[in-house]
Amino acid sequence: MEIRHDWSRDEIRRTYHLALPDLIFHAQLAHRAFHKPDAVQLCRLLSIKTGGCPEDCGYCSQSARYKTGIEREELMSVAVVRQAALRARREGATRFCMGAGWRQVPDGKNFDRVLEMVRAVAALDMEVCCTLGMLTESQAKKLKAAGLTAYNHNLDTSPEFYGNVITTRVYEDRLHTIAHVRKAGITVCCGGILGMGETEEDRIGLLHELSRLDPHPESVPINMLVRSEGTPLASVEELDPLVMVRAIGTARILMPASRVRLAAGRRQMSPEAVTLCFLAGANSIFTGEKLLTTPNPAADADQQLFNSLGMKAMQGV
Repeated sequence: MEIRHDWSRDEIRRTYHLALPDLIFHAQLAHRAFHKPDAVQLCRLLSIKTGGCPEDCGYCSQSARYKTGIEREELMSVAVVRQAALRARREGATRFCMGAGWRQVPDGKNFDRVLEMVRAVAALDMEVCCTLGMLTESQAKKLKAAGLTAYNHNLDTSPEFYGNVITTRVYEDRLHTIAHVRKAGITVCCGGILGMGETEEDRIGLLHELSRLDPHPESVPINMLVRSEGTPLASVEELDPLVMVRAIGTARILMPASRVRLAAGRRQMSPEAVTLCFLAGANSIFTGEKLLTTPNPAADADQQLFNSLGMKAMQGV
């Protein structure tokens, strides 16, 4: 199974538009070449600093520009984060992700505390991921030295549609942060959000941009928009779950060695739709009752689905 970084948009378009049984068949071939087909990584995502973000991301309930009912909360203590990580590990998670509502990582005492959090979670023998906004090269090196495994910084959508969703930063800013993460030797977690009013061509454009990253992101989260009251995208039309299946299947074919994560939006999908996402190559999910500020299926519901499918959680890191 060849790993390529030269996929053209035409090739991706043809793949995306395959008859669904054919798309899933080819995605399964790619999946089985690099991964165990019955194993799914469980990840936990915790908001360590909530609300008050100055950005205008149209999907985000944490933006200070919108009235969403999300109260601003200061940065958590290291002890609270460590306890949350311990609970996540007991419930089967092997990756612990920490998110902060910042436009960019602030130097000083808050960043020093985040470094302490990374050290504390790394000491639990878990993969450690952060999503803190834009990052400098120096900050990336410090996170690496503290034991950070991965850094999440999504492209969100295609370059062409990006300005319809966010105006407080440009696409290149995201690519620069990803480059700093790579240079520091941290693995990259990078994907996007579907259902923001984009076209199929925009979804293909997002997948094209991800497939051109060299190396590919080790983790590719595919999110379904969770509409939040008070945000500009609160009334956008609900996404057909089969769009998620197509995007995940295409991502699996384009980036066969990556973990493709079925991320936000699982509460809006039936068990059958989630199962199709697994068949299309998803092999990572977020567990726990909440993803930052949005609801997520409970751990017992996930275990019940795994049991019915004969699937299991990945063990170890």
